[in-house]
Amino acid sequence: MTGTHNEEVIENKTYDEISIGDEAFLEKRLTMEDIKLFAIMSGDVNPAHVDDDFAKSSRFQEIIAHGMWGGALISTVLGTKLPGPGTVYLGQTLAFKAPVMLGDVLRVIVRVDQMDDKRHHIVFACRCENQRGDTVIEGEARVLAPTKKVSRQRTVMPEVRLSERGQLHAILTAADHPDPMHTAVVHPVDDSSIRGAVASAKQQLIIPTLVGPRDKILAAADTAEVDIQDFEIVDTPHSHAAAERAVQMARAGQIEALMKGALHTDELLHEVVKREGGLRTERCLSHVMAFDVPTYPRPLFITDAAINIYPGLAQKRDIIQNAIELAHAIGNAHPRVAILSAVETINPKLNATIDAAALCKMAERGQITGGILDGPLAFDSAVSEDSRATKGIESPVAGRADILMAPDLEAANMLMKQLSYLADAKGAGVVVGARVPIMLTSRADDALTRIASSALALLLADYQRKSLDKSRV
Repeated sequence: MTGTHNEEVIENKTYDEISIGDEAFLEKRLTMEDIKLFAIMSGDVNPAHVDDDFAKSSRFQEIIAHGMWGGALISTVLGTKLPGPGTVYLGQTLAFKAPVMLGDVLRVIVRVDQMDDKRHHIVFACRCENQRGDTVIEGEARVLAPTKKVSRQRTVMPEVRLSERGQLHAILTAADHPDPMHTAVVHPVDDSSIRGAVASAKQQLIIPTLVGPRDKILAAADTAEVDIQDFEIVDTPHSHAAAERAVQMARAGQIEALMKGALHTDELLHEVVKREGGLRTERCLSHVMAFDVPTYPRPLFITDAAINIYPGLAQKRDIIQNAIELAHAIGNAHPRVAILSAVETINPKLNATIDAAALCKMAERGQITGGILDGPLAFDSAVSEDSRATKGIESPVAGRADILMAPDLEAANMLMKQLSYLADAKGAGVVVGARVPIMLTSRADDALTRIASSALALLLADYQRKSLDKSRV
């Protein structure tokens, strides 16, 4: 009987080495990851396998494995153990006797039942049993057995990590709003910006007003093959005029948000921050990125990666308050803010540690409200419970931060891009601190990112509107 194998080598048994009654087996515990990977590979998203709510109402009362998952394990035994490499599958019959539930340990057994010496065909009796010994699958496999010995190094397969729609998807769902916001899309004269506006409109997140040169906007829509006939176009001669006109519309209350199109960020923000005719408030503007990180269990906000290059203490206070406000807008009433530095102790040579201590004291005195602050914290201490415990840090923020406040734009920008390109993180950003939310989308942003940015802006606008209504009562 073959039940174990050298993990480094995979070796077959030739037809001449096999006898009637020979067996091989493997054991495998069913996990949710197995079900999801099989669904991704096969395309079989039957809710009995992947939808917990549906499964609870089914005859089995819980999620079950795809039947062919067990069939695939039979193939694994035949192809890797008995006969092993060089085996050609000719046919298989399967009868499914009982469901395989999450946590079940499947023992897959194949036994040589018939041999055809002339054609080197072998018929295997196949059986899958759960941990209680109940037969869940049985059948018969016919194979062409190898006649030459094969012994090779076992191929090491890449590790698979499922990157699911997580908190960012939750943000989109929360923004399924009956009242999309009137949004000025500024200078949408390229493919990506016009597509982003249309995609967000289809999701009922925005009602776009396209501000820019009419001919170029129509040409971009034609190139992108999108229909914009229902959208208002405000004709302007160039990008600078488009930014100026969009800001005027926001001041007049005609639109509720701005979306950057094919113009430079500085060109748009120059109009936004004007003392006369701009959209300034008592706070400085700052950019907040909301990330879904596959290895992190909650939305992770990073600020400020786009506007304030080397913020001073007063600016950092506003940057944190802006991020807290956005966290409130998506339903986090008490966000935990980690003020990042290289170390967790106060070091007069590291200005970031001094600022962190001052910001925490400002929070104690009510100068920053609505969140729980701690710092300085190194990145690992901010997001890793193991790191926090190893370093012996007692903190309500360390290991479970919701907001990461970087010491400057360079650090925040590098952190943001590292998460995007090395950790499969998906992010969406919005500028906070102006009279209206501002979406600074990039030419490299995909449709999901643009839609998520619109969703963030919608939630923020809705939150600010409700807060203003409460203050008037």
